[in-house]
Amino acid sequence: MPQKPQVLLDGLAYVESPRWHEDRLWFAHWGAGEVVAVDLDGRSEVVAPGPPGLGWSIDWLPDGRLLTTGPELTRHEPDGRRVRHADLSGVADHGWNEIVVDGRGNIYLDGAGFDFLGGGAPEPGIIALVTPDGAARTVAEDIEFPNGMVVTPDNSTLIVAESFAGRLTAFDITDDGGLTNRRVWADGIGPDGICIDAEGAVWAQAAEVRSVTGRDEDPAGVCIRLREGGQVLERIETEHDCFACALGGPDRRTLFLLTAVWRGIEQVDDAVADRTGRILTAPAPAPGAGWP
Repeated sequence: MPQKPQVLLDGLAYVESPRWHEDRLWFAHWGAGEVVAVDLDGRSEVVAPGPPGLGWSIDWLPDGRLLTTGPELTRHEPDGRRVRHADLSGVADHGWNEIVVDGRGNIYLDGAGFDFLGGGAPEPGIIALVTPDGAARTVAEDIEFPNGMVVTPDNSTLIVAESFAGRLTAFDITDDGGLTNRRVWADGIGPDGICIDAEGAVWAQAAEVRSVTGRDEDPAGVCIRLREGGQVLERIETEHDCFACALGGPDRRTLFLLTAVWRGIEQVDDAVADRTGRILTAPAPAPGAGWP
């Protein structure tokens, strides 16, 4: 039986975009408009402001400056200012959700292409690239609600969660940062925020949730460890819906699970006010690798 995850921090709103950075887990605290960092003893602090509302993420430039997505891509300067990092107006007119900065300093962003939180009609999304010189362009289209992304340790492959399609999709990364050779990495799942380990396995969310079975005794969230092709290696159940996961700790063998009660778009404000968000931890069989 897999070990039951332990609560590290609770009483939060929605929690997303976990990143292990400078010996702490940093995450986007949706609904509170803040970036929070917590250590392994559960001591937390607000470390930076974030956009209001939901649907934004964090990562870092190679020089250590924090990036946040949202209506635009912003950079946090050492003096506390938030400035626009790159002009993406010529790429898309919507906001940006997930972000990953690879080992060469290339920034990958994705956007849904419609107003998900406002109840807009679903449309395919895109992945955009911002290169170290600030140039921005679209590198992938027709992504069915793009969500979490990871880059393999050798900078050769980007894997993106297509939440509405229930699959992970992989691309080869070209020398100039472009994406090619699109293929299904695993399907039949319910991916959101994902992470990758040193054995090439990805932690992602499973498709089965309480809303499917209708039984109160069933877990609301299930996080699974997958090989390419979809073989399930590990399974961890959580009391609430699991929105994202990350590998961290001194040896990157701690799995962080970010959970909260999800009641649908119509009840987002009530769910934020209920503060069901939690950071959970569980031991992982292989250390984290790649980016983020």
